Amino acid sequence: MKKKASAGPLNLPNALSLLRMVLVPFFVYAVLELPPATPAGAWIPAAIFAVTSFTDFLDGQIARRFHMVTDFGKFMDPLADKFMVFSALLVLCCRYTYYGPFLIWTTVVVMFRDLGVTSLRLVAAGKSGIVIAASIFGKLKTVSHITGILVILLEPLLFPVYGAQICPIGCVMLGVMTVTSVGSGIDYLRAYLPVLGFGAAAGDASVDSAEGGGKGNPANT
Repeated sequence: MKKKASAGPLNLPNALSLLRMVLVPFFVYAVLELPPATPAGAWIPAAIFAVTSFTDFLDGQIARRFHMVTDFGKFMDPLADKFMVFSALLVLCCRYTYYGPFLIWTTVVVMFRDLGVTSLRLVAAGKSGIVIAASIFGKLKTVSHITGILVILLEPLLFPVYGAQICPIGCVMLGVMTVTSVGSGIDYLRAYLPVLGFGAAAGDASVDSAEGGGKGNPANT
């Protein structure tokens, strides 16, 4: 078995997680202050969000490949992920009001799902010291969130024929985000029930040893 690197908490993967959190306020400012459906108002926040999303992938790859998993990274990586997605959805609700209840409901579902899964992880880890490994639904959820937010930012600029009030691709992506969030949440709940004492014995559940998609867990939550 390969051992974790003995590097301190501020190694490269954790620095990338911190960078992701630092970039979020710049994304929020760009969305709220730059006019939407303009080159600056669309491409600048989209570029910032794309960079933050790429650091989420990159820090996990580095941490696993070079055995730089740390307890600080296990804490910081999922926190930075949620900070990134929650902040993006909330400011989009404020700025892109023409999506109406569609965007609001998607935001509520995504936040409720993520907070619910995090609570399940904390309870299960505190009770038995194990964490269920993420399934394909977790990966699809992550990809749909990133893609959906980028589509919402860029669609009014790239497809102006629809007008400012009609963005069908964005609406479709909101539906995909909602479905993948609900599906992955149900999948996690079903996997955690044995650990919490329902159904089969906890030992029958497949588990992983760390929280989060970037530091020690091979998949996103």
